[in-house]
Amino acid sequence: MPHRPRILLVEDDEGNRDMLAWRLERAGFEIGVAFDGRAGLTAVRTQAPDLILLDLSLPGINGWRLAKLLKADVATRNIPVIALTAHAMPWDRDRALEAGCDDYETKPVEFARLLGKIQASLGRPPDGSLH
Repeated sequence: MPHRPRILLVEDDEGNRDMLAWRLERAGFEIGVAFDGRAGLTAVRTQAPDLILLDLSLPGINGWRLAKLLKADVATRNIPVIALTAHAMPWDRDRALEAGCDDYETKPVEFARLLGKIQASLGRPPDGSLH
């Protein structure tokens, strides 16, 4: 059986988290979730995801700080991080990339575009195939 890429979704909004997790599972991914930055940091270390979808406006450790911590750690620095945020100004994108995020997607999420970014970050064909 082919490897199902594992995505860690770090999102504090329950509705966004549940909808996105459901759609990603249907697209063939294995999903782990965390509800805030501290839980996200723990989950990255225990779940070893292939990719992280990171809300930037998290309680406790926010997404910008979490991205910096992940990219500073040799054990997690190579995991692609895609920022998910309602912060949609050009400087918000720049700030997310400077913090260490590899890509950036605004909310509300356009799922097809996000899926393309996930596939590209995982080095997979844009047709959505996972094998």
